[in-house]
Amino acid sequence: MIKSLKKATWVYFLLLIFEGGLRKWVVPALSGPLLVVRDPVAIYMIFLAIRAGIFPKNLFNWSLLMLTILTFIFTFLAGHGNIIVAIYGLRIFVLHFPLIFIIGQVLDHDDMIKIGKAVLIINIMMTLLVAVQFYSPQTAWVNRGIGGEGDGSGFSGAGGFYRVPGTFSFTNGLSAFYSFTAPFIFYFWFSGKNQVPKYLLWASTLALLAAVPLSISRTVLFSIGITFIFSLFLVSQNKKTFGRMLGATIAVVLLFGILQQFTFFQTASSAFTDRFDSASESEGGAEGVISNRIIQYSLLSAFDWDIPPLGYGLGAGSNVGAQLLTGGTMVEFSESEWGRLTRESGMFLGLLFILTRIFLTLRLSSVAYKNFKRGNIMPWLILSFASVNIIQGPLSQPTTLGFIVLAGGFLIAGMDSNTKKVFA
Repeated sequence: MIKSLKKATWVYFLLLIFEGGLRKWVVPALSGPLLVVRDPVAIYMIFLAIRAGIFPKNLFNWSLLMLTILTFIFTFLAGHGNIIVAIYGLRIFVLHFPLIFIIGQVLDHDDMIKIGKAVLIINIMMTLLVAVQFYSPQTAWVNRGIGGEGDGSGFSGAGGFYRVPGTFSFTNGLSAFYSFTAPFIFYFWFSGKNQVPKYLLWASTLALLAAVPLSISRTVLFSIGITFIFSLFLVSQNKKTFGRMLGATIAVVLLFGILQQFTFFQTASSAFTDRFDSASESEGGAEGVISNRIIQYSLLSAFDWDIPPLGYGLGAGSNVGAQLLTGGTMVEFSESEWGRLTRESGMFLGLLFILTRIFLTLRLSSVAYKNFKRGNIMPWLILSFASVNIIQGPLSQPTTLGFIVLAGGFLIAGMDSNTKKVFA
């Protein structure tokens, strides 16, 4: 049973990476159904977990399940009443979120090393694809959109170049992938063990550096920066890691110097700089980003006391739900995750959703820190990506949901066997 769950985790992981490719290049006619291609895998994993007696019984999982069921009921009592939209919303905390705890229990440290190695390899191939997409016209086959659309899958960028999605359906998937990859690269630099070939680590580090300008994504840069800050904390608490940090820093400088010699990197860097400057200017600089984008948009927008007490209904805040209900997008509803939760479930239940996710993140952080103090740094580094996303990552977007599920599961899986029992 455990072996089957491990294999299913690999299937879930690979489908997350290549689901967009299936929708764009392989079977574009099935792009709609493939949006939920991981749902059957999630059902299968939950079935196996129940049979094996390891379905998560922790308070976080059951709290989210009960809140979801209540919102589902209220959807028909006072919300939109659309069963398809409600089921689409139901799947987030009923099918996918429990996988965080299931994956965490069935995978061990050796499994995480294998997955980390796979991430490093995929990272190299992904950046090569992104480079081709970046320099190809939007009409090229490699830039086909969902369903095989010929208008291109690129999104607004800068300097005459588009933000490309790699193997994913949209650019947010690519940003999440590189943000998800960074902790593994940092881990292999800091572990002090030859767990992966050095040439692979160097090549994947080079690919990650090249991906920052090629993706034209500030999210990628900021996420790598957060992982770097978590790494600095490692050094401040454990002097033995200083040498590894120094070695990794020298490696990054050398690789960056090599990349700067190539025209393709210079061009991409120029486009990235243009977008960074224009976006910062439109948002009012760093102060504007903090006050408008983070505080006002991401946090305070959730507190809208004009919404119905029981909310608009489960699934209404997703793009799929909004399309089915109104023919619009969730931007008209609320693009922020906290705003989605309070508008779908009502202010009271929505705040309980938010608080549960915050407390789960705090608990994960506490246990990850305990592992770090014992010399196990993997959970701490994965926490650099998982923490922000578990708190307020947009779970209504299937790709982001997948990365949050895997990050949370891998975070627990990387813990010592005794400490991970907290989340069983």
